[in-house]
Amino acid sequence: MELPFAESYKIKMVEPIRKSTRLEREEWIKQAGYNLFGLKSDQVFIDLLTDSGTGAMSDRQWSEMMLGDESYAGASSYFKMKEAIREILGFNHFLPTHQGRAAENVLFSVLVKEGDIVPGNSHFDTTKGHIEFRKAKAVDCTIGEAFDTTLIHPFKGNVDEAKLENVLKTQGDKVPFIIVTVTCNSSGGQPVSLENLKMVRRLADKYGKIVVFDSARFAENAYFIKLREKSCQDKSIREIVEKMFACADAMTMSAKKDAIVNMGGFIAMRSKELHEKASVFNIIYEGYITYGGMSGRDMNALAQGLYEGTEFDYLETRIRQVEHLGNQLMAFGIPIQQPIGGHGIFVDAKRFLPNVPKEEFQAQTLAIELYKEAGIRGVEIGALLADRDPVTRENRYPALELMRLAIPRRVYTNNHMDVVAVALKNIFDRRESITKGYRILHEAPIMRHFTVVLDMIS
Repeated sequence: MELPFAESYKIKMVEPIRKSTRLEREEWIKQAGYNLFGLKSDQVFIDLLTDSGTGAMSDRQWSEMMLGDESYAGASSYFKMKEAIREILGFNHFLPTHQGRAAENVLFSVLVKEGDIVPGNSHFDTTKGHIEFRKAKAVDCTIGEAFDTTLIHPFKGNVDEAKLENVLKTQGDKVPFIIVTVTCNSSGGQPVSLENLKMVRRLADKYGKIVVFDSARFAENAYFIKLREKSCQDKSIREIVEKMFACADAMTMSAKKDAIVNMGGFIAMRSKELHEKASVFNIIYEGYITYGGMSGRDMNALAQGLYEGTEFDYLETRIRQVEHLGNQLMAFGIPIQQPIGGHGIFVDAKRFLPNVPKEEFQAQTLAIELYKEAGIRGVEIGALLADRDPVTRENRYPALELMRLAIPRRVYTNNHMDVVAVALKNIFDRRESITKGYRILHEAPIMRHFTVVLDMIS
């Protein structure tokens, strides 16, 4: 008999979490303006808002924390992080930042100007926000298959070659770089194939453009390449990572995902000239170039996390837990983005709540229902996140209206995933009775979903 699958770690420390009543949750979410970001953490039973900075660090990472060098300039921790980035990702130049959006802010301050066009695969909220804040435009060149949640395609994060070349051919003078997000969060944590990355590289070379990877979940992307791309099945995760980043000129990373730290990020690049230009903005926005808003202990933990995050056994454990939840939901008939992605489950709110008008924010409605049902906090990846059009100020309604359940690394057990599955099934069973959603009372002019205040449609 084959042995059942088991996690590749054991638990050394636990944190108690409190179960609340439905009446408490209904009052708490109302006080939060029906915005799940506004809840206090102790009002949440299972927190799937994000996998960013919410993972459990290993004993080796905690050991590295104790060895952190807190020197303002030239700390040994900086050089430890530099060596990990060089060895695993292949970049000789880097700048530490306090997190991924800070890396975007610094790099885009060099590369993006008003009127520019930045093509890529379903830019995530902060990426698009940093582009549009500079009065430039993000153009989505994701393959069409990504927008059909019922369709099985192994690499729904792929860039559409024809779409990308059309942008480069017709508006290439306005394109400062091509950005590829690996894995592609907005399309459901979907991977990009190595073959597709090589195609982007060829087009970039043809039109004289640089390629930037948004690399928050690069290791998960490499895992899917190993499993799904025939030419890479005999390669190690680090060998695949090396081949992936050979296609990039620069990268940004929120290390709070695949490096499994609570805070930290960086920019890495091949060009010494780009490093020098970005260094100016890093000093302005983040701190000196050898700490960039990070403590030495966090840089040590990040370096160690890069090594752990690119181990196959760890990645298999992590992604199989996501699959465990996804398979249960599909067994219940609950519509999700298929195939199951890397860092979470993305529930298709359009198909889940067909009686709620799109103008009343279907995915947000579903996320609120899930919180009321069982104290589970997810997040909307839909019309609220899509913001308004910068010119017309009309709401944008994306092709995908998703509720994301992002699973923290090494934090919850499969028993917790079982609770999530049953809670969603309970809502699914009464979905026909859910006919009204929410309206906006107050919103910020950009990246509104973080602080938006909503009210129920009566």
